[in-house]
Amino acid sequence: MQGIPTSAEAIQVDYQPMIRDMPAGERPRERLASVGSNAVSTIELLAIILRTGSNGENVVRLAERILFHFGDLRKIEQATIKELCGVKGVGPAKAIEIKAAIELGRRAKLAGVPDKPRITSPADAANLIMSEMSVLEQEHLRVLLIDARNYVEKVETIYIGSLTGATVRVGEVFRSAIRGNAAAIIVAHNHPSGDPSPSKQDVEVTKLIVDAGKLLDISVLDHLVIGQNRFVSMRERGLGFD
Repeated sequence: MQGIPTSAEAIQVDYQPMIRDMPAGERPRERLASVGSNAVSTIELLAIILRTGSNGENVVRLAERILFHFGDLRKIEQATIKELCGVKGVGPAKAIEIKAAIELGRRAKLAGVPDKPRITSPADAANLIMSEMSVLEQEHLRVLLIDARNYVEKVETIYIGSLTGATVRVGEVFRSAIRGNAAAIIVAHNHPSGDPSPSKQDVEVTKLIVDAGKLLDISVLDHLVIGQNRFVSMRERGLGFD
């Protein structure tokens, strides 16, 4: 007959109380209702979206594993449904719930932007496009068409891929501005690495565009480099602008 195991031999059990067994003040939903959405953690918000855990694992622990697996919210936003389902405990239904919540957040932010936002500073332009461009996995070159009162008439994607003076055709950058009789443009492109520090190629491309704008009598107000929730104004740094 086996004896009772000593404390050193005892089996370690990873005890995870169910959400309903947790004190009310520690449950994600109750905490959000009590302190507001801004005060709860990313893990708690993710747990609220998921609603339930999986295979004896409570939903908070599952949310922790998802965030740890991808590293940050930016990577979760970029993940496909198939990639989300690659996390143990996440099936198609939970993956779709996550993607739907992220898309709702993105649309809510866009809904708060007027049809024709007015640009009075580099930050105004960056805030208009940064939430989307900061998560792109390839470089995109976009042009904001600005009217005489500094309102944005349109935002167009001109190039996708690595940007150099050899690949960017300046005529393409100004085509829509000429057709739309825009008074000015703002050029923007993203760095998928998340670091918005301008490269030598960025400076070369900016100079080409600025010089062309002078010939066409279309002001180039700025060239923004978008990183992960950060941006650099090339005009403010005097890069490519006289």
